[in-house]
Amino acid sequence: MAEPQCGDIGLTKIGGLAGAFVNFGQWFVGDFAPVQHALIYVGDGMVVQAMPSGAELIRLEDASPVVMWSTDLVELTEAERLDIAWEALFLVGTPYSFLDYLSIALERLGVHRKLIRDRVASSGHLICSQLCVLAYERAGIELFPNTFPGDVTTGDIYRLLKDLEAND
Repeated sequence: MAEPQCGDIGLTKIGGLAGAFVNFGQWFVGDFAPVQHALIYVGDGMVVQAMPSGAELIRLEDASPVVMWSTDLVELTEAERLDIAWEALFLVGTPYSFLDYLSIALERLGVHRKLIRDRVASSGHLICSQLCVLAYERAGIELFPNTFPGDVTTGDIYRLLKDLEAND
């Protein structure tokens, strides 16, 4: 696995009961993936990740082991990498919301509730996949054009990276 570069997304597995819960949720909405969590490498051995206690800046070695990096899959300039890292750092402290999982589940089940989607968009809360997509969008990189950032899951990021890897 390549060494991460500033601005890279890392995908991890979550163990224990939390991992089992996420796996079940992914399976239930038809979004199963072998990873359950996403984070952004911001340089100097540090990552930003969304957690139930809020988005945090921690040492990479204290995060769940990364099983896949976006390194060399998403082409970024050095300036874009720095912008992504800056945007991720700016999101540290952002609250987490389990309601976002309900919104994603309803969307995946074909229920498009504007009220819930508007609430997710205006809440200022983020889950891990949303934090990654938002940091990229704020840096001017659209990983999922024409997709509401609140509907992007870790499984979506995994499939995007696997597609990029297959086309590389």
